[in-house]
Amino acid sequence: MLFGLKKNCGVLGLSLLFILTGFASGVMGSHTNNWAVLVSTSRFWFNYRHMANVLSMYRTVKRLGIPDSQIILMLSDDVACNSRNLFPGSVFNNKDHAIDLYGESVEVDYRGYEVTVENFIRLLTDRWSEDQPKSKRLLTDENSNIFIYMTGHGGDDFLKFQDAEEIASEDIADAFAQMYEKKRYNEILFMIDTCQANTMFSKFYSPNILAVGSSELDESSYSHHSDVEIGVAVIDRFTYYTLEYLEQIEKNSTLTLQDLFDSYTFEKVHSHTGVRTDLFQRDVKDVLITDFFGNVQNILPEGDVIGSPAEIDEELDNDIKALVQLALERKLQHAINNTANGAATAPEKEEEETNETQFKTVSVENINKLDNLKSSNDLNVSSNKWNHILVALSCVVMFTILHTMGKKLDIATA
Repeated sequence: MLFGLKKNCGVLGLSLLFILTGFASGVMGSHTNNWAVLVSTSRFWFNYRHMANVLSMYRTVKRLGIPDSQIILMLSDDVACNSRNLFPGSVFNNKDHAIDLYGESVEVDYRGYEVTVENFIRLLTDRWSEDQPKSKRLLTDENSNIFIYMTGHGGDDFLKFQDAEEIASEDIADAFAQMYEKKRYNEILFMIDTCQANTMFSKFYSPNILAVGSSELDESSYSHHSDVEIGVAVIDRFTYYTLEYLEQIEKNSTLTLQDLFDSYTFEKVHSHTGVRTDLFQRDVKDVLITDFFGNVQNILPEGDVIGSPAEIDEELDNDIKALVQLALERKLQHAINNTANGAATAPEKEEEETNETQFKTVSVENINKLDNLKSSNDLNVSSNKWNHILVALSCVVMFTILHTMGKKLDIATA
């Protein structure tokens, strides 16, 4: 009977250890930051719609919370101030001119002849010289969800850049492979609006990549409508209906990417959209739109300053040591009491109750600190550090359970 109780005690402790360490890996597996890479590969006035496409997507991800510091915008930037533009300094995506896409603060990271295949590949893989400004780098990590949107003129397995060069689907696939090896992303959503767009993700082979395109092999992508005053098409159909759907999305929306994909119909887009999910580990029905288009954060109330990462690490280490010390002192005191074979006096009981309360208080404080850390995106705590902290806490809790159960067993067999 005694052996069975102790065995159950050990199983309980180990189970708790596995649960907490599993929680550690679960925390590390979720994304903590969002980035967007938005690329218009065209230039010249007659490609007005491609610039409007990418600026429209830029406006949407900013509205949903991704800051400019985490958006890389690449475009020719030769439309707003073009001599043919009847609305100088403005770009519109609809003939009603309701939204000036260029009127508000637009931060273009790569413009004109900077929009090249080489710079795009270097951006993804972070292969830059030391003098490359941080504002023009994709500073992602293994916890980053990245939304990559591309628009321009393309064909079977290629996309034109500035009418001067081409990028092949294999080039992007290999760049993603390097990103995966270098732990530069958690998940990627790749969206492309061009002719034969679906061929551009046919060669992908790295995990955790979800891809969607506007048209099949040998199929064109079409513009939505032209503006008589501007004189050219102002937006493409696939991007138009994507934006139309995203306009109903707020930062706390529960709509999923499956909902977005289901909204694409041939009657709307005039081509067959494609979605590739075989490399993606999650069910698209469970992936919120804001997992890629937004930057939802849990904000700490003003005044709840929890210190720098180094200070927090040191404080947590000290508190873990305090928990272990308390547990050892309680164990030692219990052994002394058992050796004396006497009933505990009132002061001894009071001291034991005080230690119990202190232990619980310190434990709760540490759990609260972990919750604050987990919800703060301002801290850069490594995966190993998280695992170290949570495993250490789980060991202390397991030790306490075993000690408590052991004390009860001693009382039962006395």
